[in-house]
Amino acid sequence: MAFDKNSNAFTIGFAIVMVVVVGVLLSGVSLGLKEKQNLNDDIKKKMDILGAVNIQSTRDNAIELFDQYIAEAYVIDAAGRKIDGNALNVDIKKDFRDKSKAETDKQFPMYVCTKDGATYYVVPMVGTGLWGPIWGFVALESDFSSIYGAKFDHKSETPGLGAEIRELEFQKRFFESRGKKKINFGGTKLFEVVKGGAPAEWEYQVDGITGGTITSKGVEEMIIRTFKVYEGHFKTLKQ
Repeated sequence: MAFDKNSNAFTIGFAIVMVVVVGVLLSGVSLGLKEKQNLNDDIKKKMDILGAVNIQSTRDNAIELFDQYIAEAYVIDAAGRKIDGNALNVDIKKDFRDKSKAETDKQFPMYVCTKDGATYYVVPMVGTGLWGPIWGFVALESDFSSIYGAKFDHKSETPGLGAEIRELEFQKRFFESRGKKKINFGGTKLFEVVKGGAPAEWEYQVDGITGGTITSKGVEEMIIRTFKVYEGHFKTLKQ
Protein backbone atom coordinates (compact mmCIF):
# COMPACT_ATOMS: atom_id res chain seq x y z
CA MET A 1 0.00 0.00 0.00
CA ALA A 2 1.48 3.32 -1.04
CA PHE A 3 1.41 6.35 1.25
CA ASP A 4 0.54 9.77 -0.04
CA LYS A 5 3.40 11.80 1.40
CA ASN A 6 1.60 15.00 0.52
CA SER A 7 -1.52 14.17 2.51
CA ASN A 8 -2.40 15.69 5.88
CA ALA A 9 -2.72 12.23 7.40
CA PHE A 10 0.86 11.33 6.45
CA THR A 11 2.16 14.65 7.82
CA ILE A 12 0.32 14.23 11.13
CA GLY A 13 1.35 10.58 11.45
CA PHE A 14 4.98 11.37 10.71
CA ALA A 15 4.95 14.18 13.30
CA ILE A 16 3.50 11.84 15.93
CA VAL A 17 6.13 9.18 15.24
CA MET A 18 8.95 11.76 15.47
CA VAL A 19 7.58 13.15 18.74
CA VAL A 20 7.47 9.64 20.24
CA VAL A 21 10.96 8.75 19.02
CA VAL A 22 12.51 12.01 20.20
CA GLY A 23 10.67 11.72 23.54
CA VAL A 24 12.02 8.22 24.11
CA LEU A 25 15.57 9.34 23.25
CA LEU A 26 15.37 12.37 25.52
CA SER A 27 13.98 10.27 28.37
CA GLY A 28 16.89 7.84 28.01
CA VAL A 29 19.44 10.66 28.01
CA SER A 30 17.76 12.32 30.99
CA LEU A 31 17.77 9.08 32.96
CA GLY A 32 21.43 8.49 32.22
CA LEU A 33 22.37 12.04 33.21
CA LYS A 34 20.23 11.84 36.37
CA GLU A 35 22.08 8.76 37.55
CA LYS A 36 25.41 10.47 36.92
CA GLN A 37 24.22 13.64 38.66
CA ASN A 38 23.06 11.65 41.70
CA LEU A 39 26.47 9.96 41.88
CA ASN A 40 28.25 13.32 41.65
CA ASP A 41 25.99 14.78 44.37
CA ASP A 42 26.71 11.77 46.59
CA ILE A 43 30.47 12.16 46.13
CA LYS A 44 30.33 15.91 46.79
CA LYS A 45 28.35 15.33 49.98
CA LYS A 46 30.90 12.79 51.19
CA MET A 47 33.73 15.20 50.40
CA ASP A 48 32.04 17.91 52.47
CA ILE A 49 31.40 15.58 55.39
CA LEU A 50 35.07 14.55 55.36
CA GLY A 51 36.06 18.20 55.06
CA ALA A 52 34.22 18.96 58.31
CA VAL A 53 36.62 16.63 60.13
CA ASN A 54 39.62 18.08 58.30
CA ILE A 55 40.12 15.14 55.94
CA GLN A 56 41.01 16.30 52.45
CA SER A 57 39.53 14.18 49.66
CA THR A 58 39.02 14.20 45.91
CA ARG A 59 36.29 12.86 43.67
CA ASP A 60 38.51 9.87 43.04
CA ASN A 61 39.01 8.83 46.67
CA ALA A 62 36.03 10.35 48.54
CA ILE A 63 34.00 7.13 48.62
CA GLU A 64 36.96 5.10 49.90
CA LEU A 65 37.85 7.66 52.58
CA PHE A 66 34.21 8.02 53.62
CA ASP A 67 33.94 4.28 54.18
CA GLN A 68 37.23 4.35 56.07
CA TYR A 69 36.46 7.19 58.48
CA ILE A 70 32.67 7.34 58.84
CA ALA A 71 31.89 4.64 61.36
CA GLU A 72 28.14 5.23 61.47
CA ALA A 73 25.50 7.24 59.62
CA TYR A 74 21.93 7.41 60.88
CA VAL A 75 18.83 9.59 61.11
CA ILE A 76 17.06 11.31 63.98
CA ASP A 77 13.65 12.96 64.14
CA ALA A 78 12.80 16.48 65.28
CA ALA A 79 12.67 15.28 68.89
CA GLY A 80 16.23 13.95 68.69
CA ARG A 81 15.24 10.28 68.64
CA LYS A 82 17.09 7.83 66.43
CA ILE A 83 14.82 6.46 63.69
CA ASP A 84 15.06 4.19 60.66
CA GLY A 85 16.43 5.78 57.52
CA ASN A 86 19.43 6.29 55.28
CA ALA A 87 21.31 9.46 56.27
CA LEU A 88 22.75 10.00 52.80
CA ASN A 89 19.28 9.85 51.24
CA VAL A 90 17.82 12.59 53.45
CA ASP A 91 17.52 15.76 51.37
CA ILE A 92 17.67 18.51 53.99
CA LYS A 93 17.79 21.19 51.29
CA LYS A 94 14.50 19.98 49.83
CA ASP A 95 12.92 19.80 53.29
CA PHE A 96 14.12 23.34 54.06
CA ARG A 97 12.56 24.68 50.85
CA ASP A 98 9.27 22.93 51.53
CA LYS A 99 7.61 25.44 53.84
CA SER A 100 4.47 23.30 53.97
CA LYS A 101 6.34 20.45 55.67
CA ALA A 102 6.10 20.54 59.45
CA GLU A 103 9.32 20.44 61.44
CA THR A 104 8.06 17.36 63.25
CA ASP A 105 7.86 15.50 59.91
CA LYS A 106 11.46 16.21 58.91
CA GLN A 107 14.43 13.90 59.26
CA PHE A 108 17.93 14.91 60.31
CA PRO A 109 21.12 13.00 59.38
CA MET A 110 24.05 12.29 61.69
CA TYR A 111 27.53 11.10 60.70
CA VAL A 112 29.89 9.60 63.28
CA CYS A 113 33.56 9.81 62.37
CA THR A 114 36.46 7.96 63.97
CA LYS A 115 39.85 9.50 63.34
CA ASP A 116 43.17 8.99 65.14
CA GLY A 117 41.44 7.22 68.01
CA ALA A 118 38.89 10.00 68.57
CA THR A 119 35.19 10.22 67.70
CA TYR A 120 33.50 13.20 66.06
CA TYR A 121 29.85 13.93 65.29
CA VAL A 122 29.15 15.65 61.97
CA VAL A 123 25.90 17.60 61.69
CA PRO A 124 24.61 18.78 58.27
CA MET A 125 22.66 22.02 58.01
CA VAL A 126 21.01 24.36 55.52
CA GLY A 127 19.94 27.98 55.65
CA THR A 128 19.53 31.20 53.70
CA GLY A 129 22.17 33.74 52.73
CA LEU A 130 21.72 37.08 50.99
CA TRP A 131 20.90 35.73 47.52
CA GLY A 132 20.02 32.09 48.03
CA PRO A 133 20.59 28.88 49.97
CA ILE A 134 23.67 28.23 52.08
CA TRP A 135 24.59 24.92 53.69
CA GLY A 136 27.32 23.21 55.63
CA PHE A 137 28.59 20.58 58.03
CA VAL A 138 29.87 21.19 61.56
CA ALA A 139 31.78 18.49 63.47
CA LEU A 140 31.68 18.35 67.26
CA GLU A 141 34.11 16.56 69.53
CA SER A 142 32.95 13.81 71.89
CA ASP A 143 32.00 16.36 74.56
CA PHE A 144 29.16 17.30 72.16
CA SER A 145 30.04 20.98 72.44
CA SER A 146 33.54 21.78 71.15
CA ILE A 147 33.77 22.42 67.43
CA TYR A 148 36.37 20.27 65.70
CA GLY A 149 35.78 21.38 62.11
CA ALA A 150 33.38 23.12 59.75
CA LYS A 151 32.63 23.16 56.04
CA PHE A 152 30.28 25.68 54.39
CA ASP A 153 29.10 26.35 50.87
CA HIS A 154 26.55 28.44 48.98
CA LYS A 155 24.72 28.72 45.70
CA SER A 156 24.79 32.39 44.73
CA GLU A 157 26.42 34.62 47.35
CA THR A 158 28.45 37.65 46.25
CA PRO A 159 32.10 36.91 45.34
CA GLY A 160 34.49 38.56 47.77
CA LEU A 161 31.71 39.07 50.30
CA GLY A 162 29.17 36.44 51.37
CA ALA A 163 30.78 33.86 49.08
CA GLU A 164 33.74 33.83 51.49
CA ILE A 165 31.89 31.35 53.72
CA ARG A 166 33.19 28.56 51.47
CA GLU A 167 36.80 29.65 51.94
CA LEU A 168 39.11 28.01 54.47
CA GLU A 169 40.00 31.38 56.01
CA PHE A 170 36.43 31.77 57.28
CA GLN A 171 35.91 28.13 58.18
CA LYS A 172 39.12 28.04 60.25
CA ARG A 173 37.60 30.60 62.59
CA PHE A 174 35.44 27.79 63.93
CA PHE A 175 38.22 25.35 64.75
CA GLU A 176 41.70 26.89 64.52
CA SER A 177 41.71 27.24 68.32
CA ARG A 178 40.63 23.72 69.21
CA GLY A 179 38.59 23.44 72.39
CA LYS A 180 37.69 27.15 72.42
CA LYS A 181 34.87 27.55 69.90
CA LYS A 182 31.82 25.74 71.20
CA ILE A 183 28.07 25.42 70.80
CA ASN A 184 26.60 27.02 73.91
CA PHE A 185 24.00 24.41 74.80
CA GLY A 186 22.01 25.65 77.77
CA GLY A 187 22.91 29.27 77.14
CA THR A 188 20.65 32.09 76.03
CA LYS A 189 22.23 31.93 72.56
CA LEU A 190 23.84 28.79 71.16
CA PHE A 191 26.30 30.55 68.85
CA GLU A 192 27.02 33.92 67.30
CA VAL A 193 28.77 35.25 64.19
CA VAL A 194 29.89 38.69 65.27
CA LYS A 195 30.04 41.76 63.06
CA GLY A 196 33.23 43.70 63.69
CA GLY A 197 35.18 40.80 65.18
CA ALA A 198 34.96 38.46 68.14
CA PRO A 199 37.77 38.47 70.74
CA ALA A 200 39.85 35.28 70.60
CA GLU A 201 38.92 34.35 74.16
CA TRP A 202 35.20 34.26 73.41
CA GLU A 203 34.13 30.63 73.23
CA TYR A 204 30.78 30.87 71.46
CA GLN A 205 31.48 33.54 68.83
CA VAL A 206 33.46 33.84 65.60
CA ASP A 207 34.27 36.80 63.37
CA GLY A 208 31.81 37.48 60.59
CA ILE A 209 32.71 38.37 57.01
CA THR A 210 33.45 42.02 56.33
CA GLY A 211 30.76 43.31 54.00
CA GLY A 212 28.89 40.01 54.22
CA THR A 213 26.74 40.66 57.28
CA ILE A 214 23.54 39.08 55.97
CA THR A 215 25.32 35.90 54.86
CA SER A 216 27.23 35.76 58.17
CA LYS A 217 23.99 36.05 60.10
CA GLY A 218 22.52 33.39 57.81
CA VAL A 219 25.30 31.05 58.94
CA GLU A 220 24.56 31.93 62.57
CA GLU A 221 20.82 31.29 62.18
CA MET A 222 21.51 28.02 60.39
CA ILE A 223 23.79 26.80 63.18
CA ILE A 224 21.45 27.79 65.99
CA ARG A 225 18.31 26.33 64.38
CA THR A 226 20.04 23.06 63.50
CA PHE A 227 21.74 22.42 66.82
CA LYS A 228 18.51 23.07 68.71
CA VAL A 229 17.23 19.92 66.99
CA TYR A 230 20.33 17.88 67.84
CA GLU A 231 20.62 19.09 71.43
CA GLY A 232 18.22 16.48 72.77
CA HIS A 233 19.98 13.72 70.88
CA PHE A 234 23.35 14.74 72.33
CA LYS A 235 21.90 14.61 75.83
CA THR A 236 20.84 11.03 75.14
CA LEU A 237 24.32 10.10 73.90
CA LYS A 238 25.89 11.50 77.07
CA GLN A 239 23.85 9.17 79.29
